[in-house]
Amino acid sequence: MKKLKSVFIMLFLLFIGFEILTDSKSILNSVSFSLLIFKENVFPSLFPFLVLSSLLINYGFVEFMGTLFKNFMNKLFKINGECAFIFFMSIISGNPANAKYTRELYISGKINKYEATKILCFSAFTSPLFILGSVSLFLNSKKAAVLILICHYLGNIIIGILMRGYHPSKISKEKVSLGKAIDRMHNKRISNKESFGIIITNSLMNSINTLLLILGVITVCLVFTTIIDNNINLNSVFQSILNGFVEMTQGIRYIGKEIIPLKLKSVLTVMILSFGGFSVHLQIMSILSDTDIKYFPFFLSRVICSIISSILLYFSFDLILMS
Repeated sequence: MKKLKSVFIMLFLLFIGFEILTDSKSILNSVSFSLLIFKENVFPSLFPFLVLSSLLINYGFVEFMGTLFKNFMNKLFKINGECAFIFFMSIISGNPANAKYTRELYISGKINKYEATKILCFSAFTSPLFILGSVSLFLNSKKAAVLILICHYLGNIIIGILMRGYHPSKISKEKVSLGKAIDRMHNKRISNKESFGIIITNSLMNSINTLLLILGVITVCLVFTTIIDNNINLNSVFQSILNGFVEMTQGIRYIGKEIIPLKLKSVLTVMILSFGGFSVHLQIMSILSDTDIKYFPFFLSRVICSIISSILLYFSFDLILMS
């Protein structure tokens, strides 16, 4: 059985190589499109936040947020207060940055394995810049993009509430104190013996390495969707959905071009955004590859989140956009 698996893998890779050689034009176009996605969406929306988050971690912002939002995170999600940093930073930066934040806090010992697995599941937000910018252009509707954003974010928060019972953190309640939060932040800053030059250099290098990893995964997934399109003849709508679940930007772009009602476009878009596409999943798996943080709960949470977000959008679309 193991030999058969090895043969299958080899045949599959040879098939990919054959497709690249025989249809080099469409493959090169998909590679060029991956570079375009990286240049216009990924790099501008992620690079500043990746560098900033690394600096904030070094200078005690995690401790500051953890102290201020300890009771809030525990009451709503039954999770360590330090996870507030991941939660709120992920809202503004989007995934797969949440995996990088989670990895850094887990490796530094600020959160345990179960807390890392848990926060990863409900901090998988898509960047608001991408939704309000690119998605609104793809669908030619800013109102639809805003509703997609709301339903997508609510879906993640609902996932967090549903996961309250998953290895809940045992945290004693205490009065929120700004002074105590500042003290913890200050103590973290003065305990860091590295110079600012070293910290900023490490932040830049780590961020660039993460972004190059993301670019590589996006490129591979776009090449894969091109090969699928060349070998499987499906209805154009189903083809767009399939592409979206592999690489979401390409899929949403194609869905926007389909001659179908805006409501259906919006439902399909929020479904794909909430799942993330296998491209995002592979990026997150790569970022977490040197840890023992579990992937399957994340995958399951994305499936459930895509269903919840789609239902929310379906029933709110006529009420909000058609009123």
